[in-house]
Amino acid sequence: MALWGLLWVSTCWASTDINTASEAELDGIKGIGPALSSKVLAARQQGAFQDWADLMRRVKGISSKNAAKLSAEGLTVQGLPFGAAIPAPPQKPSSTGLNPQP
Repeated sequence: MALWGLLWVSTCWASTDINTASEAELDGIKGIGPALSSKVLAARQQGAFQDWADLMRRVKGISSKNAAKLSAEGLTVQGLPFGAAIPAPPQKPSSTGLNPQP
């Protein structure tokens, strides 16, 4: 019984990246059927999705509402869930050694 619970918990936390998922893996996500997975795979042939906005722009049928639902089911883009902030690149120190005041 404990093993069953452990397996269930591990599958709940599993994520599927849209850039590497197979057709079967995409079809296994609640909310993605054969028609949508075909659109995703066709768009992916033109290059990897850079972020959720890129995915929504390139695949008809994925809106922000739909993206939020798919993300809740474990779908990620570049390893990030929908709505996750992308970390800003570190700022270079100023050449004077002093930080500019805003």
